[in-house]
Amino acid sequence: MKKIFSGLLFFLFVGLIASPVHAVLHTEAVEYRDGDAIMEGYLVYDDAVTGKRPGVLVVHEWMGLGPYAKGRAEQLAKLGYVAFAADIFGKGIRPKDAKEAGQFSGKYKSDRKLLRSRVNAAFDVLMKQRLVDTKKTAAIGYCFGGTTVLELARSGADITGIVSFHGGLATPTPEDAKNIKSKVLALHGGDDPFVKPEEVLAFQDEMRKAGVDWHLVSYGSAVHSFTNREAGDDPKKGAAYNEKADKRSWEAMKVFFREIFSEDEKANY
Repeated sequence: MKKIFSGLLFFLFVGLIASPVHAVLHTEAVEYRDGDAIMEGYLVYDDAVTGKRPGVLVVHEWMGLGPYAKGRAEQLAKLGYVAFAADIFGKGIRPKDAKEAGQFSGKYKSDRKLLRSRVNAAFDVLMKQRLVDTKKTAAIGYCFGGTTVLELARSGADITGIVSFHGGLATPTPEDAKNIKSKVLALHGGDDPFVKPEEVLAFQDEMRKAGVDWHLVSYGSAVHSFTNREAGDDPKKGAAYNEKADKRSWEAMKVFFREIFSEDEKANY
């Protein structure tokens, strides 16, 4: 009996040693400003990780900062990054429906100077975090957020990498691509009716002319909002969740991050 009991204790001990340390996420609402406008972003990182690490800015879709963008920030924190979810619209300013979301996002898409100011203000918050390695930073964005992070790059931000998930690729000032200092990854729904083929071609031409280190991945059968379950499952509506594209695009982002944050200059995507 003693031998059995001792054996059980041994296996319990081994199991505890072998078990992974679970992430202890620190989450924090961070108020910041862009001129007179007040925003409230969401900072998250793994308390179990010590030392400086890469920082990633997350920009929300057209409904504003909410559970979706915050959830993505938490996923990034579990991967070992410091993540900061930006608030482009302003503290407490959230669309109540799709019509209002179109008006809100349209305001910034029609005023790229304002959009760049808002996203740069959020990026500054990320850069000031004590745990962030400021030489290793990235920004990811979804839909409206994808458009936004591309404008961050076009503004000349000193950032390592940009990832757009089903974002708008067009810009009124394609010549500003000459300001891009980062590598760019665009993850696109191959059947997205809201980002026309001519817009995709114009984006590629813009990147080529500016000599940007860029990648474009197009996912077959995927439409707009393919990473968001809240978009539903009917692609005929133009926006719908696609599980394969969601998983593949997240993995593509992870590979991209391994490249841009690697100490090995020979690392390739």
